[in-house]
Amino acid sequence: MKKKLLFSIALFSIITIGFSQKSSYWQQKVDYKMEVSMDVKTYKYKGKQELVYTNNSSDTLRRVFYHLFNNAFQPGSEMDMRLQSIKDPDGRMVNKIKVDDKEVKESRISKLNSNEIGYLHVTNFKQDGVNAVAKEVETILEVTLAKPLLPGKSTKFTLDFDGQVPVQIRRSGRNNREGVELSMAQWYPKMAEFDFEGWHADPYISREFHGVWGNFDVKITIDKNYILGGTGYLQNANKIGFGYEKKGSKVKKDTNSETLTWHFKATKVHDFTWAADKNYIHDKQVTADGITIHFLYKNNPDIIENWKKAQPETVRLMEFYNKTIGKYPYKDYSVIQGGDGGMEYAMCTLILGEGKLDGLIGVIAHEMAHAWFQGVLASNESKHSWMDEGFTTFLEDLGIYELNDKKGENPIFGAYKSYAKLVESGKEQPLSTHSDRYDENRSYSVASYSKGELFLTQLEYLVGKENLIKTLKRFFNEFKFKHPTPNDIKRTAERVSGANLDWYLVDWTQTTNTIDYGIKNIESATDGVQKTGVSLERIGRMPMPIDILVEYTDGTKETFYIPLRMMSYEKENPTPEIKRTTLKNWAWGNPNYFFEINKNKNNIKKITIDPIGLMADIKRENNVFENK
Repeated sequence: MKKKLLFSIALFSIITIGFSQKSSYWQQKVDYKMEVSMDVKTYKYKGKQELVYTNNSSDTLRRVFYHLFNNAFQPGSEMDMRLQSIKDPDGRMVNKIKVDDKEVKESRISKLNSNEIGYLHVTNFKQDGVNAVAKEVETILEVTLAKPLLPGKSTKFTLDFDGQVPVQIRRSGRNNREGVELSMAQWYPKMAEFDFEGWHADPYISREFHGVWGNFDVKITIDKNYILGGTGYLQNANKIGFGYEKKGSKVKKDTNSETLTWHFKATKVHDFTWAADKNYIHDKQVTADGITIHFLYKNNPDIIENWKKAQPETVRLMEFYNKTIGKYPYKDYSVIQGGDGGMEYAMCTLILGEGKLDGLIGVIAHEMAHAWFQGVLASNESKHSWMDEGFTTFLEDLGIYELNDKKGENPIFGAYKSYAKLVESGKEQPLSTHSDRYDENRSYSVASYSKGELFLTQLEYLVGKENLIKTLKRFFNEFKFKHPTPNDIKRTAERVSGANLDWYLVDWTQTTNTIDYGIKNIESATDGVQKTGVSLERIGRMPMPIDILVEYTDGTKETFYIPLRMMSYEKENPTPEIKRTTLKNWAWGNPNYFFEINKNKNNIKKITIDPIGLMADIKRENNVFENK
């Protein structure tokens, strides 16, 4: 009886532990309903918002936080101060002026007049019909709830908001340099993310975003001559027209009204963005997967041909991304000329529309790739920008390479050069640095885009190309709509390959340790045996397994593989057409390693560490020995 009881308790504990691990993930949920009216003469807008907020955490919430992004575009704001203090401010956000014959970069925000600034103010905030205290702290609204929100419960927040669209300085705004009238990103009071780490109520300093998954029901009333594009599906297409109507349908507009109300719905997204202009051209393309891609761009004779040519290439990219990572889960995607660089949003992107065709396709390739890593996976790009920007750049580079009929150098190798220059500069900061905390914009960009991309290319080096692709597909499938963390991509790669990779995640993302391996010495055997001794050394702190290619004077080749002890793994031969010998593993604690080649030194033409070049070794010149 006692044994049976103990067994039952043990079994129950195992089941409970297993169940809790599988069910421990949670996330908050938002359901927005918004009605907004835009005055296109003053660029001011008014709106009402109803938000049903579901608390799926185990915490009782007594406060909530909203983002009020537009308040950043005012003289003296935190964004303005940061712009004035950082060594290398974003060129789009400054004016270059002469002061005492010296060029000075002046914050554009600091010079905005009262009718040019951005603002977003909230009034009449209520929780389930009862007034709640809402305090505006620049770009954050701090709300003390009228009653605590218990775990597993939902509540309804209602509010009124007044906004003014700023002259476009960065991402959102009006009347930018390409003539787009309204780029409406970060325009509404947006609930901040609350997750297992707590609140992510970051002030807006011009970096990245993080949002709560949910549904949007948005009605936008605007002058009837404006054409809109953005997040979601247009619900009243046959009353709107402008190319949105169903094929063969007759558009039924209200001729007595000077405005149109555009009604959009979006399900399971974490943001809502739109753009509007009187002179947009609206084209559509449909992919083989049945996804409609909308293109909205200015009716500018200088750019129309490029936009037409870019459309079939965009379709090819969408189909390639679907095949490589996983199917894009929505039926629509919009590529919109927004006039300020490129920025990813839910189900759409706002991009520059002028310039050369290659540049246009390149920015589309990058921003649309975000639809998988930010639009669907949505890691916290404020804290882990490398997971979004780096992985997106990796997919972009694969896509561009796929489009090129004449395959040149793999574009990924440019990231290795950028990373090496950053290390050489001495200004590198760990990838674990919050996006807002980088000392310089260049350090942030190279770290997030290039070093983040190298996380995946080196993963190929560690576990093989097939396992890398399997990892990305499994990662997308298992973590879509879940805000994955760095540990999630690492654990996915471990599950796929069987390798231990915690050391890799730590060294590459939480430190500035570098990889530097070298060929220290080559010597002939002295006992008359036809052998050659090879001495290697680890100079950098970061460990790696080692691939070695030996080329002989008779034209034959041989490879050697040195597993990394702490990885507990042996990858498949990446070049099966060449004989490979697997050597004993190399422990990190020993900086030196010796092995022998069963041929005389005079028969060796060349020895190369990492011949494919996927390891981000910062000093490649000591990776090669040539017998001259």
